[in-house]
Amino acid sequence: MQTNQRGVPTPDLRIVSTDRVHPHEEHDSQRSVPLVERLREEHYMINPPIVAPMDDDHFVVLDGANRYHAFSALGYHHILVQVSTYESGYVELGTWRHVVSGWNVEALMAKLESLNRVVISYGKVVDAIAHIVLRNGDKLMIQAVSDELGARNAALRDVVDAYQKRANLYRTAIENPDEVWPLFPDAIALVIFPNYRPDDIMNAARHQAYIPPGISRHIVHGRALRVNYPLAWICDESKSLDEKNAQLKAWIQDKLARREMRYYAEATYQFDE
Repeated sequence: MQTNQRGVPTPDLRIVSTDRVHPHEEHDSQRSVPLVERLREEHYMINPPIVAPMDDDHFVVLDGANRYHAFSALGYHHILVQVSTYESGYVELGTWRHVVSGWNVEALMAKLESLNRVVISYGKVVDAIAHIVLRNGDKLMIQAVSDELGARNAALRDVVDAYQKRANLYRTAIENPDEVWPLFPDAIALVIFPNYRPDDIMNAARHQAYIPPGISRHIVHGRALRVNYPLAWICDESKSLDEKNAQLKAWIQDKLARREMRYYAEATYQFDE
């Protein structure tokens, strides 16, 4: 997907009804549960989820499923989001690869072979839901028994669940195993997923046929970070949605007037995550 990185517009920040926001992927309980507890004590929303318009004033979460889940779990009626669209040219859709580490191949294979919604064989095919490259060079292809969207994504969730809670899981953008192994000395496998299209993301949300967490990768040019918007304003039950958005608009205008917003065009590595 080609993107236009020049002339990136000011982020489209909105406060919307939480029940009109829909995930396309499962939330990661290992991350979302602590996030719920942390959000209870937070005073500011730091990084709003990225959403795209879907149907009838509904939105699909492109990135930030755990933050959305935390808001929903706490019963917050409204949530601050950044709205972007695939058609804008500022959103790239790709996939992460999973590096499976701190486990052993025999246990991984035994768990995969116990799954009843997939067929495992050696080689590579276009319709596989995943390919797994083992450290010894063996290449496995994982195919779903059914081609129906819900069944395929359920099968993929089974595959990821087979190692997610039993091994150390790392995400990487690198697809070449020869580049992965030196970076992860304890890795036993590299899991490679097929490329997704925007329609795949939309349909997963519409039909609640969620893909596993940590697979889809949305790069949003002009993403709003460290917004630090007061949670009390978002959760204020005395104000309507229109009033909250008017307050948000005035807050953004003040930020611009004070030159407190800055756009960074360069790609970066951050070392304090």
